[in-house]
Amino acid sequence: MTAPRQNLGRPPALPDGALRVVALGGLGEIGRNMTVYEQDGKLLVIDCGVLFPEEHQPGVDVILPDFSYIRNRLNDVVAIVLTHGHEDHIGGVPYLLKERADIPVIGSRLTLSFITAKLVEHRIKPKVVEVKEGEHRKLGPFDLEFLAVNHSIPDSLAIAVRTRAGLVLHTGDFKMDQFPLDRRLTDLRGFARLGEEGVDLFLTDSTNADVPGFTTSERELTPAIETVFRTAPKRVIVSSFASHVHRIQQVINAAHAAGRKVAFVGRSMVRNMGLAMDLGYLTVPDGLIVDLKTLDRLPPSKVTLICTGSQGEPMAALSRMASGDHMIRVGEGDTVLLASSLIPGNENAIYRVINGLTDMGANVVHKGNAKVHVSGHASAGELTYCYNIVQPSNVVPVHGEARHLRANAELAVATGVERDRVLIAADGHVIDLVDGRASITGKVPVELVYVDGQSVGEVKEASLVERRTLSEEGVLTVVAIVDADTGELAEAPDFIARGFVSDPKTYDAVVPMIASALQGARDQKITGSKALEQVILREVGKWMRRAFRKEPVIIAVVIDA
Repeated sequence: MTAPRQNLGRPPALPDGALRVVALGGLGEIGRNMTVYEQDGKLLVIDCGVLFPEEHQPGVDVILPDFSYIRNRLNDVVAIVLTHGHEDHIGGVPYLLKERADIPVIGSRLTLSFITAKLVEHRIKPKVVEVKEGEHRKLGPFDLEFLAVNHSIPDSLAIAVRTRAGLVLHTGDFKMDQFPLDRRLTDLRGFARLGEEGVDLFLTDSTNADVPGFTTSERELTPAIETVFRTAPKRVIVSSFASHVHRIQQVINAAHAAGRKVAFVGRSMVRNMGLAMDLGYLTVPDGLIVDLKTLDRLPPSKVTLICTGSQGEPMAALSRMASGDHMIRVGEGDTVLLASSLIPGNENAIYRVINGLTDMGANVVHKGNAKVHVSGHASAGELTYCYNIVQPSNVVPVHGEARHLRANAELAVATGVERDRVLIAADGHVIDLVDGRASITGKVPVELVYVDGQSVGEVKEASLVERRTLSEEGVLTVVAIVDADTGELAEAPDFIARGFVSDPKTYDAVVPMIASALQGARDQKITGSKALEQVILREVGKWMRRAFRKEPVIIAVVIDA
């Protein structure tokens, strides 16, 4: 079993007929999924998603894959193929198309409708190619076959990629629900057929690889959801991903059975559910969906709201309700149903929302206290089953944090894949398939690319360190008037503190230290406002660490007298 190595250099030239695979995101993390395949000088991109920021990344909207590896070769990209319509697989597409707008985007009907609507906001009209399971597409040296898989969103696809180097099966996100709500089963017969043909490289979803058994069927949630609607005394407010069509269908069915009307809240929820209804993926009885004004005229026991914010996102509808910053006021007797899982890293934000809603008097129902959510990913039993029918020659676990990738790798070995043919890779690792054997041959630079408002990639880790320091330590501004002729303080500096407790006398002790430092600077012939500001900054910084054990952001301003 090959694990990530830190001393890898740039990869060698790709041998003739070989296939190169580079993950620019999605390995060691839940999100940012993007894999680049290369053969005969052409590139195929499968998925281009985003990663949502954690609390230690303040101010960041989303995190993109690093396009640097392909930026100078965008004309070689034959297509972007999307496995399904979740943000962690499609959210980065607008940013890649801004660099080359005519790259064909290939996906299923629902996936393309979601990404096309998103691209309208970015003023991009994509070149889209709709496919469905069972179809084939030839793109340069890549011969693609699309297979149905079920997930927590309709129309998900696995991709078989036939090349001169061999056959690759890329599952995307999948599970093996035997009773899917849309009756669309994962195509295990197709997986077995590919196994008979000979799968040279298997890239498979690792998210639930450390969970024993089989993932619970979506249908098993129906009784718990119906119980919530039957017993809730007032309004039911449901929070879910804006793309979770299956879960929204269950909620709509339960609301209709309980005699409640439904309204969608949140721009992405309204947009995506509108598309799902228009395309027939969401079945809604006539008259069930109404606007918020109509709901205001109904008794609370007849009201259902479906909104975004299941992950505690600060600007999403449910988070704003929990903080009292939304037109919808949650109150005593309301029931809030969190119909989603906790994405790793979001736990604190989610529990903050739960606590806020509970303080308002709401009854919060979530995965921790009721059976109201199941995962969209295959558990260990399903993955083992797939390994046994596919019988791949080489395996690369994808889509997961380190523990998920390693657990998936161990499953592959347990089913008979040779240990040295199971590659635990990291973002940027280069995997070459040559003569039927896959190996890690090098590494390309990849970074976290932060989107902050209109800024893409301009915010670096140093900026986040400064933001964290501002939030944790505060900021101290020192304004010093310095005599231009003598280099001495013309009067005592002004100290302006934000983020920590202080009074005017707090800084008396540091004034003579600043004066002494300026005297030393004059003796060393250090002049100029910028240079003197650095002198003051260092002296005040040392004093703050010694006197208060704090390291605030310090801003020194020198004014010539």
